[in-house]
Amino acid sequence: MNQTRSFLLIAWLAVATLLFMEWSRGPAQPAPPPVASAPIDAAAAAIPAGADVPDAAAVPSIAAAPAPGVPGEVPSAIVAAPPQGLVTVTTNVLRLQVDPRGASLVGADLLAYPVDKDKPDVVVRLLGTDALHFSVAQSGLVANAGTAPSHEALFRTEDGRSNYALADGSQQLEVPLVWEDPATGLRVRKVLVLERGSYAITVRQEITNQGSEAWRGAAYEQLQRVPPPPTPRTSSLTNPEAFSFVGAAWYSPEEGFEKYKIPDIFEDGPQTREVTGGWISMLQHHFALAWVPNEMEAQRFTISALPGTTPRYLVRGVSAPIEVGPGLSVTREARLWVGPKLQEQMQELAPGLKLTLDYGIFTFLAQPMFDWVLEPLHDLTGNWGWAIILTVLIIKLLLYPLSAKQYQSFAKMRAIQPRIESLKERYGDDKQKFQMAMMDLYKKEKVNPAAGCLPILITIPVFIALYWMLLESVEMRQAPWLGWIQNLTAPDPYFILPVINLVVMYLTQKMTPTPGMDPMQKKIMTFMPLVFGVMMAFFPSGLVLYWCTNGILGLAQQYVITKRHGEKPTSGTAVAK
Repeated sequence: MNQTRSFLLIAWLAVATLLFMEWSRGPAQPAPPPVASAPIDAAAAAIPAGADVPDAAAVPSIAAAPAPGVPGEVPSAIVAAPPQGLVTVTTNVLRLQVDPRGASLVGADLLAYPVDKDKPDVVVRLLGTDALHFSVAQSGLVANAGTAPSHEALFRTEDGRSNYALADGSQQLEVPLVWEDPATGLRVRKVLVLERGSYAITVRQEITNQGSEAWRGAAYEQLQRVPPPPTPRTSSLTNPEAFSFVGAAWYSPEEGFEKYKIPDIFEDGPQTREVTGGWISMLQHHFALAWVPNEMEAQRFTISALPGTTPRYLVRGVSAPIEVGPGLSVTREARLWVGPKLQEQMQELAPGLKLTLDYGIFTFLAQPMFDWVLEPLHDLTGNWGWAIILTVLIIKLLLYPLSAKQYQSFAKMRAIQPRIESLKERYGDDKQKFQMAMMDLYKKEKVNPAAGCLPILITIPVFIALYWMLLESVEMRQAPWLGWIQNLTAPDPYFILPVINLVVMYLTQKMTPTPGMDPMQKKIMTFMPLVFGVMMAFFPSGLVLYWCTNGILGLAQQYVITKRHGEKPTSGTAVAK
């Protein structure tokens, strides 16, 4: 193929990929029906009751056990307990609100992640009970018979406090809550353990049986939320919120990572997996919630939609049976991730948890590129912008042999371009003879018109992989470079990089030979830099920085090689008969 067709093909592939990403995200989700917003102090009333409490039939090995009481029923002894308001828990990275009803997490603010970089005091809220963004993390127990504290049971803090904060110099904070039923002698102490700098919360349940009969049941953890409000479709290619995955997911060693879009959850009905060594999660752009049970514990995972006037969806894990004999205690732990998709920390927490960061179809390229190139370069420079520039340099060095052949081919084609124009005039409208004569000339001058395809074909996937990394890697979220670029994941506010990119693309196009092109093709090629330059103006500045650096280095390389190899062709004949 000639260079014109190669360039147009590559450009078409890039645009087609971006359009496919837009198409594949599906239609925007309808907003939930309007419901009066619930104030945070009324979180207990905002959490739906009944249908979201598992029963004994959900426990993997006790499906034939005696049926429990009415789902969601709370023991009378606990109903009579004096109510306690929300409990606030603060570390250096999290501010949580815990509802004593079930010791559920009903609020979570990520203190290091502002929604807008220009408004640092307004931080991302990952859990909350307002109607449009309802999202909670719950845990509890179910019993074969008798009572058990579900996520609707009323707990109280052991020391009566309603405010806990990680003290200066301390590395760990414990928040103990207790529930007890005097009628049966069952006592549950639920302790939230938080560590400095960590988004992982250990939830430890100490189950003590002070009665005369064995207690049998199971533990469960669950996440539930409403579908997010629809995002505007305008400029969706440059708005990651418009097409980033939002939904539920789980992981098992046998089946790997599986995710479920919100429409599929409502349309396909409940999904179930029997898993040991897995986890469940709720995902959104840059952030995740995940329950991670003990890796040796058998679980039954379920994803389902919940009935009600406001649509909700839920992902739940129910443990294997638990038995606590009279006078004995059993301790069980699960960990809850509430925070950004920090790959290193998530991988340490559970196998496969970093897969919640989805780079799309180019994960195979984007993930190793981030792990082995970008992140080490960031550790070296302390700046993601310079890490991107150094990544381009490394790619250019690796591709130098191919690029050198590409530009040598360009130089030779520029040298024989007048002779090709002469052939075009000679054969006029006889395109077949013209193509044959041109191929003979290429062969005689040892010019390979397809030599420039491979370097460009390699560059485009790297470009798209970096596009996904910039959009999905929370490590790069709102990261500065220098001067006017204070957010690599947002467009250049002054369009300086897009203008530089446009000029570089124009100069590159001028230096690229266009043998055998008709006037219309030449006009199209002339306008290509303008089209791509305008489109780049609305892409993340980190992506434009990559493309600018790649273009500037390529232009310099092309200029030097063209000067070196662009002399007179080896053959003096201009006509092939």
